[in-house]
Amino acid sequence: MINTNLKFCRRELALTQAQMAEKLGIKRSLVGAYEEGRAEPRLATLVNMSRLFGITLDQLVTTDFSKRKNAKAIGSMRAQEAAAADAPADDDTEPPTTPAGGQLRVLAFTVDKDQNENIELVPQKAAAGYLNGYADREYLEVLPKFRLPMLSQTGTYRAFEIAGDSMLPIASGTVIVGRYVEEWATVKDGTPCVVVSSKDGIVFKRVFNKVRSGGMLVLHSDNPHFSPYDINVDDVLEIWEAKSYISSTFPIAELSLERVASLVLDLQQQVALLRKA
Repeated sequence: MINTNLKFCRRELALTQAQMAEKLGIKRSLVGAYEEGRAEPRLATLVNMSRLFGITLDQLVTTDFSKRKNAKAIGSMRAQEAAAADAPADDDTEPPTTPAGGQLRVLAFTVDKDQNENIELVPQKAAAGYLNGYADREYLEVLPKFRLPMLSQTGTYRAFEIAGDSMLPIASGTVIVGRYVEEWATVKDGTPCVVVSSKDGIVFKRVFNKVRSGGMLVLHSDNPHFSPYDINVDDVLEIWEAKSYISSTFPIAELSLERVASLVLDLQQQVALLRKA
């Protein structure tokens, strides 16, 4: 399906394979391989294709635009897109609303010279700016980037430096590496996630899912001194399921009463031995 749509849409735009490759930021040979079905595009390339063609990612991978009825649909969409681009700006126009929880989302991200997706790091000092730039690829380009080879190759990852002690023993300053969640309604209760919202900014919590029943998430802290609270999905911008963390602070082991008594006994025995010496 993807190879058929790529070839059809490229011809609709009157582009050569070389021109298409330049617009997508990939090698011309890759375009040929994709069109012939000899290779599958990475997620980053699929997103760039959908933006170039003016269609959704879901349409790109599920709809055969080479069929006449669908070809008319894509032509209509391209025409509407062009008309919107030529229309004068209206200051009173409402901004696009956040899709309801559970719908497919397409996010901005960056890739390295080999077309591998980067893990962008959002430090604490960049948290406020991320709320405005999370969907802006140019903003993401200036963030620190790295890769973790042990992570699954499926999915898109981002790293966030967390603040506060609501999720102890994970300390403030720890970097949480999360995988992007496309359908919020599928998050299982108790899953640790980085939740990005217009209301609370970037927070790391355990998510209890009430998207389908109440249109909200309930966020819990591991630290019992912090109370759980609700957040409406209309305020949520992104959800990243925690998959790993990086910290320079090692968790402190909890000492039971029996363990403390054993340590005291050991110290007493060592003192007794020193006195005999």
